[in-house]
Amino acid sequence: MPALQKFSAIGGAGHLEGITHIPGSAPRAIAVVAHPLPTMGGTMENKVVTTLAKAFAELGFVALRFNFRGVGASEGAFDSGNGEVEDVLAVVRHAQQEYGDLPLILSGFSFGGYVQARAAQHLHPHPHKMVLVAPAVGHFEMPPVPHDTLLVHGELDEVVPLADVLHWGRPLHLPIVVLPGAEHFFHGRLNQIRQIVLQYFTGQMS
Repeated sequence: MPALQKFSAIGGAGHLEGITHIPGSAPRAIAVVAHPLPTMGGTMENKVVTTLAKAFAELGFVALRFNFRGVGASEGAFDSGNGEVEDVLAVVRHAQQEYGDLPLILSGFSFGGYVQARAAQHLHPHPHKMVLVAPAVGHFEMPPVPHDTLLVHGELDEVVPLADVLHWGRPLHLPIVVLPGAEHFFHGRLNQIRQIVLQYFTGQMS
């Protein structure tokens, strides 16, 4: 069974608190999961974020979720996505120092998806895979992401309309997994997200 372990990474604004989900066997990859908008109550305890981290650990990946600057015990203040990109890069560095040069997966929900899309542009080599759930298209200037990104969105998302995501993804030829009837926070659909993530990676990381 995966174990939970608290960690602290040093970011540009100070200490960042986080929780590592450690798989029961030697990790096959590193997954870093980012949470929704801090100014709307987003934290690493968000249910979509914890669902993603648990799914990654189930796949045998070491999964790190953390609080952005200014959230919980993480030092600093909200920086509209700019400083938060630095936070992701700091957590990636921490993970690679702890667990070595494993394949890297960046994952995020809502605002966290936007931050991860930006963070990916600063990483060389680029992340092995990206998993974005209801990324905050339309609320922030979303950069392009690789066409093999796993993108999950709710049909009835009241925060990030599906039409906005389709408009963004169309020129990128980006497949989108749409959950019929699901809204932004995926109430009652978390296990479905888990299953989609498990199926996406089955066979890809062997």
